[in-house]
Amino acid sequence: MCTRGVRVASKVSRKRAVWRESIPRTMLGGKIHRATVTDAQVAYEGSITVDISLLHAVGIYPNEQVHVWDVTNGARLTTYAIAGEADSGVVCVNGAAAHHVAPGDLVIIASYLELDDAEAHTWSPRVVFVDEQNHISTRRAEEPFTTGS
Repeated sequence: MCTRGVRVASKVSRKRAVWRESIPRTMLGGKIHRATVTDAQVAYEGSITVDISLLHAVGIYPNEQVHVWDVTNGARLTTYAIAGEADSGVVCVNGAAAHHVAPGDLVIIASYLELDDAEAHTWSPRVVFVDEQNHISTRRAEEPFTTGS
């Protein structure tokens, strides 16, 4: 009787493991860390304009969804990236978001992507740290995911 119960539990565990591996994982794709907002344009229709050199460095495409976290005041918003002039250091928040983020604020700009379980275990997001003029000071790939085992 006990043996049969163990086999059933084992089958259930295997099914759960297979189901879990088939779930797409939302992972950090790239991140621009502590950029300084250079401008805020309420009258513009929306988005965030970012120096194209920074976008390329972290793998964010123009028109891709990004998350913006204002380190200065705690505001968090979701918008899309617009390519700004290369090597200009521009980080301009546009539209309604400009009510929440001001020039001089420090922000983190991040993108996410969906990976299957196997890809998620080996994925390394690209991260750049910038100086006060929003020029890259450090590039770093985040550590791949580990389960601790």
